[in-house]
Amino acid sequence: MRRAMVESELGDDVFGDDPTTNRLEQITAERMGKDAAMFVASGTMGNLVAALTHCQRGDEMIVGDKAHMFLNEAGGASALGGISYRTVRNDDRGMLDPEEVEAAIRGSNIHHPRTALITLENTHNVCGGTPLTPADTGAIADVARRKGIPLHIDGARIFNAAVCLETPVSELVKEADTISTCMSKGLSAPIGSLLCGSHEFIDRARRWRKMVGGGMRQVGVIAAPAIEALENMTERLADDHANAHRLAVGLQRIPGISIDPDSLPTNLVFFEIVQGDPAKLASRLNDRGIMGGGPQRAWRYVTHYGIDSDDIDYALDVIESTFLEYAS
Repeated sequence: MRRAMVESELGDDVFGDDPTTNRLEQITAERMGKDAAMFVASGTMGNLVAALTHCQRGDEMIVGDKAHMFLNEAGGASALGGISYRTVRNDDRGMLDPEEVEAAIRGSNIHHPRTALITLENTHNVCGGTPLTPADTGAIADVARRKGIPLHIDGARIFNAAVCLETPVSELVKEADTISTCMSKGLSAPIGSLLCGSHEFIDRARRWRKMVGGGMRQVGVIAAPAIEALENMTERLADDHANAHRLAVGLQRIPGISIDPDSLPTNLVFFEIVQGDPAKLASRLNDRGIMGGGPQRAWRYVTHYGIDSDDIDYALDVIESTFLEYAS
């Protein structure tokens, strides 16, 4: 990736003539089965620009009550776009109930905001990194189409879903109007996400990207490693999933930790601290080189490139000894 950055051919992406960025956008659009794509600085920016492009001020969008767009993106759609959030319950997999989604769609009553967007998240961060299947997405897309409302997928980890389900990523997103996907999580590029959709949608989205400060000029220098990520880092996500399962199974054997390995199919490992002081335990683990945790009892560890099975075994040894010393 560093070599790709040094050797990247550069132009000015604001004027559409950065060849490396143009190539990244073409590759991503083709992989997603969409007409066009646009490079953005982050997944949060991709979701924000999608909402701003789909919705007008005073509109409402439907999101899961545990969705990243709702919980962890600083309320940007509301603050910057005047778009309100209407939440629908996420189940344990991060799926929305189609009947509940349909019931949440506003009618034509002038007292209510217009429902302008429905969103899904795949894989779902808070709900264990569980992938949604094409049938799951199709069930929500059917509701969206009947009501004439676009469907957006926050696909920050969509390639994890594709590898886990052994399904082409284009199949996972074909029913969605737009999709954002992240290059800097499991795919390990240093920065950046892509927003994909129709040519008309991306043309309008470019104006919003410029407005929120996302026009980055010679951006090919960071688009180049994203190309490397797409071309060489997707299939190896299976290693992350295997390492996450190894970690989860090991954590299950440690007194003071509650975890269900079978509910964690990808690279996100969620568990509960049921004995001891979580803040103290996290501090001791950090001192011993195992970074993560915090004062809350719900912890999340994530496996990624650069962590192998030996690292997992080492981490488990340190965690076990620390819990035996401080959580008993």
